[in-house]
Amino acid sequence: MHPLSRLLLALASFLLIGVYFLPLWRISLTAPQYPEGLGMLIYVNTIKGEKPHDLYNINLLNHYIGMAPIEPDKIPELKIMPFIFAFFIVLGLLGAVTGKRRLLKLWVALFIAFGIIGIADFWWWEYRYGHNLDPNAPIKIPGMAYQPPLIGCKTLLNMRACSYPDKGAYLAAGSLALGVLALAIDALYQRKKKAAEALAS
Repeated sequence: MHPLSRLLLALASFLLIGVYFLPLWRISLTAPQYPEGLGMLIYVNTIKGEKPHDLYNINLLNHYIGMAPIEPDKIPELKIMPFIFAFFIVLGLLGAVTGKRRLLKLWVALFIAFGIIGIADFWWWEYRYGHNLDPNAPIKIPGMAYQPPLIGCKTLLNMRACSYPDKGAYLAAGSLALGVLALAIDALYQRKKKAAEALAS
């Protein structure tokens, strides 16, 4: 592996440590009864309110419209993701130290697959929460679902729901970009190396 590619892969791996401290996603709600807004921050291993009582108030709203309470301890993805990111950190550093090209290729391919699966799983999580409603909820509107948008804003009754990636997701995307750049640099290096060897022979 080209030395610059090894350096970039190491940097990409170290960047992923930041996802343990920064939120990956942010969902915000604004409504007449909450003019200051409610915010929910999704981390790699938990979900927190943006302000101290935001998650409690969001669950209170969910109760009235029949959505299940958001309980971080009962969400399996939040138990698994810390280990997945740890795997990418270790695999990336191993590839950088050994200089094995197949580890770089594996890191990039698995990271892309993880990103696609993660986004799809998050959409499915939102879908389940927004569509599987308690039939005995205090507020029932036939045909109404409360799935927040994956990215962007959406009006749900008198609430405005917005969902966007946060700092941790941008950090992970930057890490992947560094890995892809490392792969591209190494591919170019290998191509030039083979061309030089062909000329020499």
